[in-house]
Amino acid sequence: MSQKQAVEGLSHIAIRTRDILESVRYYTEVLGLQEAFRMHAEDGSLATVYIFIAPGQYLELFANGTRDRGPVGAETVGFCHLCLMTRDIRQSYEAVREKGGPLDSDVRRGKSRCLMFWTHDPDGTQIEIMEMPPESFQAQADQRLAGTKE
Repeated sequence: MSQKQAVEGLSHIAIRTRDILESVRYYTEVLGLQEAFRMHAEDGSLATVYIFIAPGQYLELFANGTRDRGPVGAETVGFCHLCLMTRDIRQSYEAVREKGGPLDSDVRRGKSRCLMFWTHDPDGTQIEIMEMPPESFQAQADQRLAGTKE
């Protein structure tokens, strides 16, 4: 990654689902992808399922979306956000800051043990920039699943 480049690849596309188990079934049984890992809410309910595409590349499925017909909101079914990957989260953060890009959060550790920060494009598309250190669920899934692709 060059000093001026903030990202090096696509990590995941996040999709809010109406029925997360039906969506998992579709992506695994119909499309033939593999489930990588699950994360649960504080109340124990299923909140997020990662679907493995290739090392470092996932679909992130969120539970409990709604089908409202109004303006797209946080709970609307469908596209949620774009996640781009980096090997050096702090360098990426500084690159966005130095170029005058919007910073919607500081660097922090996510529930999946990744390192991340948030920005957005001129149209308001939410963009997560993520580093996946060895202890992250994503890096562990990459190691476990990378050899299973045919």
